[in-house]
Amino acid sequence: MTVLRHGTADEVAAAVADALVAALAAGQTAGREPSVVLTGGTIARKVHTAVAEHPDRHRVDWSATHLWWGDERYVAVDDEERNEGQARADLVDRLPFDPGKVHAVPADDGSSSVEEAAAAYAAELAGVLADGDEPWFDVLMLGIGPDGHCASLFPGRPEVGAPGITVAVRDSPKPPPLRVSLTMDTLRRAREVWFVAAGEGKADAVARSVAGGDLLETPSAGPRGTAATHWYVDEAAASGL
Repeated sequence: MTVLRHGTADEVAAAVADALVAALAAGQTAGREPSVVLTGGTIARKVHTAVAEHPDRHRVDWSATHLWWGDERYVAVDDEERNEGQARADLVDRLPFDPGKVHAVPADDGSSSVEEAAAAYAAELAGVLADGDEPWFDVLMLGIGPDGHCASLFPGRPEVGAPGITVAVRDSPKPPPLRVSLTMDTLRRAREVWFVAAGEGKADAVARSVAGGDLLETPSAGPRGTAATHWYVDEAAASGL
């Protein structure tokens, strides 16, 4: 595990964008169609914008890159709370991705439940990625909450230990209440896990996570890459280390 400290949130975003462009280019040179798991939140939006504007973005064949989400708010497709919509505005619609390789969690269209959405996303993940014992994802990015949650796995909640590929979340302690999340087992199926955090409010959760705290109390202590785990943090978020 490595902790990569930067002065500001913008510097964190730039460093993550540098690393992501390099990782995708390397994966494609090795003959893979890389899969990346996106996260949401303020710092994620900075990362997505930095990638879309990166001077070396043309090194990557974006049409041969798969995008997934670690979690999603189960709301209407045009709801501003939806991680997909934010990522499309900042990244997806600005680069030549293949729409068939942008794997969004089903939105709430009024005809199905959050459990059905979670099952549909699990089926899509398994259909595209279930091939032998290789990690499913090249890079899985995660934010972290001040309480130590990651994706939509919150402290003290049964979803932290849920089996399977995805889990439906009801009554989330952070609105909106309905969500779909990758399970802890799935969050561990990446070559590299990158946590991205900024701000003093994240400092305690970052410190507990890096130290390897109890998963039920600090879910963000759980996801680890099979090859590497990196914490991209600004000085404020790193102040508790």
